[in-house]
Amino acid sequence: MPMSASRNLLITLLSSAFLWLMPAACSEKSPDPDPQPETLILRAADLSFLPEIEDAGIVFFNRSGQEEDMLTTLKNAGMNTVRIRLWHSPAGGRSGYDEVKAFAGKVRNKGLKVWLTVHYSDTWADPGHQETPEAWKNLDFNALSDSVYQYTAGIIKGIKPDYIQIGNEINAGMLWPTGKYSNLVNLKALLASGVKAVRDHDKNCKIMLHMAGPDQAEWLFSNLQSIDYDITAVSYYPFWHGKDLTTLGATLKNLNTRFLKPVVIAETAYPFTLGWNDWTNNIIGSNEQIHPDYPATEAGQLAFLKEISRISFSASGLAGFCYWGAEWVAFKGPQASNGSSWENMALYDFSNKALPAIEAFGGDQ
Repeated sequence: MPMSASRNLLITLLSSAFLWLMPAACSEKSPDPDPQPETLILRAADLSFLPEIEDAGIVFFNRSGQEEDMLTTLKNAGMNTVRIRLWHSPAGGRSGYDEVKAFAGKVRNKGLKVWLTVHYSDTWADPGHQETPEAWKNLDFNALSDSVYQYTAGIIKGIKPDYIQIGNEINAGMLWPTGKYSNLVNLKALLASGVKAVRDHDKNCKIMLHMAGPDQAEWLFSNLQSIDYDITAVSYYPFWHGKDLTTLGATLKNLNTRFLKPVVIAETAYPFTLGWNDWTNNIIGSNEQIHPDYPATEAGQLAFLKEISRISFSASGLAGFCYWGAEWVAFKGPQASNGSSWENMALYDFSNKALPAIEAFGGDQ
């Protein structure tokens, strides 16, 4: 065969092969670019008492006065996440693993996200109380650290939260006396054990570290920069943490700038009245305790929470807020001396009807 004919045949064969392969190649999708991280927007309420309140037969009503479960009402108002406290081995089982797991499933079935605040205690943990669970009290440090890991891993595998706090308001540390803030080496090691358990078992769960009050937050967090966490969380109550909202906003922005992590207000609340609905002493009951610009009225509560919402989204690194005790109505009856110390700061009035303040969950975001 002449050379020119051979060359023409080769070209024809190659062209045919190219045309045959081209449709298959075109049918394959090109790989997607790296997915962009989801923008963090938290409009949350801590509803930890709700299982107990519902078990007591309490019925709630929406803003129109119609009977409606609380999760539905608050979700319709704009809430997207429910915060739930978890105690290790509480007396009576309230806020224990089984109750929290069941409640978290109910929350998730409503299309809401689950935020767990793990106290690493059998009861309340806060700046003044960080009691080690009874089951762990006689453990040496290595065994305690391993218990933190195993317990946290069990939570992640069993409850599967979207967000998890390693400790609650840990200004003075956790798991006293071993993990006191004054023993920073131990505290950091215990936090790291909890963090490792999360990372080992769920790459998507976001980890928070949580302090009470903005005043010392920058100093406290600066000593924990070696900890692998995702979100900086701070409580803010004007009756405990100061009434200067401008300073609050500036502090939150500074925390974001300094530590390069999203910042959230993990707890806040405000009264709609200074009255009461049971015989349990309320934590807030005088005008001296509230912000002068926001009276203890339904309108004042709404205005305060709208301002908190505005502040909590006022810069790109600020990611939202959580209202604490939204559900804590006087559910044990009007004469209970062991009822609610918070019913005048719930997001439901004394008839269990949703208050105007729930509108703040809608916001402008």
